Amino acid sequence: MSRITRRLNSWLFAVLVLLGAGAIGYLTARHDHVADWTYGSRVSMSPQTRAVLAKLDGPLDIVSYADPQGDLRQTIAAVLQRYQQAKPDIHLSFVDPQKDPAAMRNLGITVDGELILHYRHREQRLDVLNERSFTNALERLVRGNDRVVAFVAGDGERRADGDANADLGTFVAQLEDSGMRAVPLNFSQTASVPEQTDLVVLASPQAALSPAASKALVDYLGNGGNLLWLADPGNQDPSLQPLADTLGIRVLPGELIDPSSSALGLKDPRMIPLGDYPVSPITRGFVLTTLFPEVAPLAEVRKSEWQITPFLRSSPQATMQSLNGSSGNAPKGPLDFGFALSRLSPSPAKAEQRVVVIGNGDFLSNSFLGNGGNRALGERIFDWLLGDDQLIDMPSRSAPDRVLNVSQGELNILSIAFILLIPVLLLVIGGVIAWRRRRA
Repeated sequence: MSRITRRLNSWLFAVLVLLGAGAIGYLTARHDHVADWTYGSRVSMSPQTRAVLAKLDGPLDIVSYADPQGDLRQTIAAVLQRYQQAKPDIHLSFVDPQKDPAAMRNLGITVDGELILHYRHREQRLDVLNERSFTNALERLVRGNDRVVAFVAGDGERRADGDANADLGTFVAQLEDSGMRAVPLNFSQTASVPEQTDLVVLASPQAALSPAASKALVDYLGNGGNLLWLADPGNQDPSLQPLADTLGIRVLPGELIDPSSSALGLKDPRMIPLGDYPVSPITRGFVLTTLFPEVAPLAEVRKSEWQITPFLRSSPQATMQSLNGSSGNAPKGPLDFGFALSRLSPSPAKAEQRVVVIGNGDFLSNSFLGNGGNRALGERIFDWLLGDDQLIDMPSRSAPDRVLNVSQGELNILSIAFILLIPVLLLVIGGVIAWRRRRA
């Protein structure tokens, strides 16, 4: 091959490389593609955020009150750009808060860059912009007005704002972030459930309800109210019987034991793990494993106008034992311990009345909320009771691989490997390479 031909090939190759680089630059400027291979795409946008955006069936207008000086506007626009890629009808506009300070005071704008989200005549405010706060604001927009959830108090119930192991403070705090407002309901201070209440929660009372409290709850159901009743083993107080009779169910006098739980490493057979659920509006498509400690089984005692759908059921290996430890002729599994009840509402204000009864309250407590899908199941229960059916199938926030659990022995092996073995191996490899080069 002549020198001219070789030069021509070299120039042609250089031109082709430049053309290829230009084509790549042209395509990347017009087509944006990002791949996130982390679990649940947690580095980019979470599946839950995408699911909430999909629930918004109209435009979302966002107004940011950010000073034009500095980089704050560019930062806000960059953060919201990925949401606009998932939902193109998100519109972002900026207002200079310095131009009309009086108007800013009337709007209550106190933070530079504060955002107001507008959707279908509803609005939410954000003074901190991150994915968690933005997703919570979107959920509140989907729900509409804040939902008032009244927690019965005064009879030893689990506290909605408590941080003790048995309380529900951690879970309720998350509910409040997503558009629910928890309030105490003490029947020693009021004779009935307030009219604006969307849901009443009776969480494992330890003392007998007063006759007035029992009557108020029965009247609340008679007027079309929604109820969550968490009953634990031993909750056989006669004061709860009118409530059970109204629903046509019974909390059985015993607790579940499941010997098969030992296969999952659980040493206490009273710990009931579930990975399979009966088909119901609450558990449809739910595949996460949940854990229930000390469960009271439930039974339907009579047919009524309530449609009763079991959604929590033990394994066939489970049995019921009495609280003194004897099993006798106790019923065998599978046994139900979660009922979803619904009927046509006697109230003209809504079409359907909903009640959930669960023979366990610990699964939502501060101690056990982080186990498997407990939190996600609790969210589904509240969404169904409040009529937010479109939010029930939302993906869980958490990813299962954020914590690496290793024993002390495994930790020692890893420490020796990284501190001693790997450096020694690198030194040996370097020495071998140096020796071979000297011989070459």
